Amino acid sequence: MNHLGTKEIKTQRLTLRKFNENDAVMAYRNWTSDEKVIKFLTWPVHQSVDVTKKVLNDWIESYQDLSFYQWAIVLDEINEPIGSISVVDINEQTNMGHIGYCIGSQWWHQGITSEAFAAVIQYLFEEVKVNRIETQHEPDNPNSGKVMKKCGLTYEGTLRQAMHSNQGIVDACVYGILASEYFQKKQ
Repeated sequence: MNHLGTKEIKTQRLTLRKFNENDAVMAYRNWTSDEKVIKFLTWPVHQSVDVTKKVLNDWIESYQDLSFYQWAIVLDEINEPIGSISVVDINEQTNMGHIGYCIGSQWWHQGITSEAFAAVIQYLFEEVKVNRIETQHEPDNPNSGKVMKKCGLTYEGTLRQAMHSNQGIVDACVYGILASEYFQKKQ
């Protein structure tokens, strides 16, 4: 892989960029305190903006590592971060990146997550040179799977009781796309 770190990416409606300290209040208001958002995630709802500040500060420090990929999803029309998308796991031996994402519930079902994910897929395949991108969702969260399919990932199977979320130990519906598939579809 050709690690380049979290570079700014522009799409039709979004700017994907590094988080900064000024994002904490908006992140808390827009998604980290939203019970609906964290239902199927692995971290608890933030009880105060101070929790969000601590998380963002940890991410900001990690930007020095070029193998760290964590973007704020900024909706350009309001110029506020409304969610995040990141490479939550990297396997250097297989050149694989595992993606995680979330946005505030008031922006669900508007194609925003798909727009952000498609841009990250392009960046990871074309610039970072990953060979495989994968992600997963719980069976009770099918809308996340719709994002994955819309972005060209293939459903590869369900691993039984393979992950832990705020729902407990749950099954994991796994999706993936290979660089060869991405570039073939692009032609």
